[in-house]
Amino acid sequence: MKEETDLSQMPDAARANAAWSDDARDTSRPVTGKTLLDAILASLEDDKAEDIVTIPLKGKSTMADHMVICSGRSTRQVAAIADKLTDRLKQNLGVLSRVEGKDQGDWVLIDTGDVIVHVLRPEVRDFYQLEKLWMTPPTTPAPTSA
Repeated sequence: MKEETDLSQMPDAARANAAWSDDARDTSRPVTGKTLLDAILASLEDDKAEDIVTIPLKGKSTMADHMVICSGRSTRQVAAIADKLTDRLKQNLGVLSRVEGKDQGDWVLIDTGDVIVHVLRPEVRDFYQLEKLWMTPPTTPAPTSA
């Protein structure tokens, strides 16, 4: 009989790697946001996604806990990154994702529930500048009165 792996007790990197193993798959309980995020980041790194940025959304939006933005060098790579990510999430974690834009390959949006993933070509990413929309602006000191 196989021993169950408790992902919550593992360091982040080990948890992400274990999330891909068949031993760690347990579809009877929901995947937590942190485990899902770690698995997504591991998949993106495996597929050579570039400029991966994670934006926490708690307190900013109720649609998800995290947003991940990354780039692929071509329309083919963007589509392949999205395909592999959705396949891995389904096979290894039992997470079904909703995907938009895969046919065009310029900007693919993947909704996994707790994490929203944007995979874009660099030119499209530069044009829309999603990071600027969602990142917390730096705090500026209040003007002092003289």
